[in-house]
Amino acid sequence: MDGKRIRLSPPRRLITDIMRLAASVPGVPVERLMNLGAVIAARRALSDRPPWVGIFAKAMALTAQELPELRRTYIKWPWPYLYEYEDSVAALTINRDYRGEPCVAPRIIKEVASLPLMVIAGMISASQTLPIEELRDFKRAMMIASLPGIFRRPAIWLAYNLPRQRANYFGTFSVTAVSFLGADALHLPNPTTSLLTFGVFREDGRVPVRITMDHRVFDGMEIAKIMARLEAVLNGAILDELRSLSASPGNAGNSGPRIDTSTISSCGTPAAS
Repeated sequence: MDGKRIRLSPPRRLITDIMRLAASVPGVPVERLMNLGAVIAARRALSDRPPWVGIFAKAMALTAQELPELRRTYIKWPWPYLYEYEDSVAALTINRDYRGEPCVAPRIIKEVASLPLMVIAGMISASQTLPIEELRDFKRAMMIASLPGIFRRPAIWLAYNLPRQRANYFGTFSVTAVSFLGADALHLPNPTTSLLTFGVFREDGRVPVRITMDHRVFDGMEIAKIMARLEAVLNGAILDELRSLSASPGNAGNSGPRIDTSTISSCGTPAAS
C-alpha cells in the first residue's frame, strides 16, 4: 500500500528519547479510589478554580515532606544506589501546538509544596497561554531535541543519570491526566520514580487515582500507604487551603447540588493534560 514518510519533528524526537528511558524503568501502577467529595465542593465554590493537576502536584509534594520515599530515585551509574532529594520538583505536561503540530510541553515546578495553589495555577495558566517559544522549559527541551542523535542522546543520558541534574529536567515526580476528555490513562510509561494520574470524577465525589511507581524504589505496600496518606493530605491541608480561598473577597462562586464534571479536568481547560 502506498504512503508517505513523515520526518520526526523535534517534539516527537524528544518523546521518542524519553520513552527509551521510560522503557528501562520497571513501572508498576497502583490505584486507589479516593473520596474527594469535600475537595471537589470546595473547589467548585471558587470563581477562580485552581487546576486539578496543580492540586494533585501540591498534595504529592506535601506527602513527600512526610514520606521521604517519594523524594528518592534510582541511579544506576556508576553503580546502583538510591538518591534522596531534599525537596520535591513537580514535572507537569501541557498540551500545546508547535508549528502546527500538537505536542507536549514540559513544566517543571520547584519547591511546589511551599507554593500557594493559586501561584501554581498561575504558572500552569502561563504555560497554556504564553507563546510556546517563550516557555523556558520548552525552549530548553527543543534546544536538546534539535541536536543530532549522536549528541542528543548522550545529553539526555547525562541529564537523567546525574542525580543533581535529573530533578531539574525530569522532576522528582510527574502528574498528568486525560480525564477531562472522559478517558482514563491506565498505564503511562515514565522515566520518573512516580507518576500520578487520575481518572474521571464520579457523581459521588470518588475518583480513581493511580501512581505508577519504580519498583526498584518502592514496594507495593509502601505505595499503598503513600496513597492513603495522599488522600488524607487532599482532605486535610489542601481542603483547608481551598476553603480559605473561598473566604477571600471576589473568589466566591455558586455551588450546585451536582458535581459539574465539565470543570473537573487535569488543568481546568482542555489545553493541558
